Amino acid sequence: MKDAYLEVTFRRGKPIAAYYYLPRRRGQKSHKSVRTDAGLIIDFNRYGKPIGIEITAPNLVSAAILNRVLKTLGLPLVRPSELQPLKAA
Repeated sequence: MKDAYLEVTFRRGKPIAAYYYLPRRRGQKSHKSVRTDAGLIIDFNRYGKPIGIEITAPNLVSAAILNRVLKTLGLPLVRPSELQPLKAA
């Protein structure tokens, strides 16, 4: 997968969880997870490369919060419009 993308899980029309997939090779799995602030959990592969960010509290996460984490990981920042599904319903 070359590009990052967001997957959101809804219940009764409201987002309850989300996962921001980071660019990675097919078949890579999480080897280690690290909690950060605001309900974010970063998944790393067995070589220490970040492969995704679990968003456990979608209503609390903003582009600014996610971008702070992405910046510390040295990854491209997200545009606020990319997180619009988190604000659905």
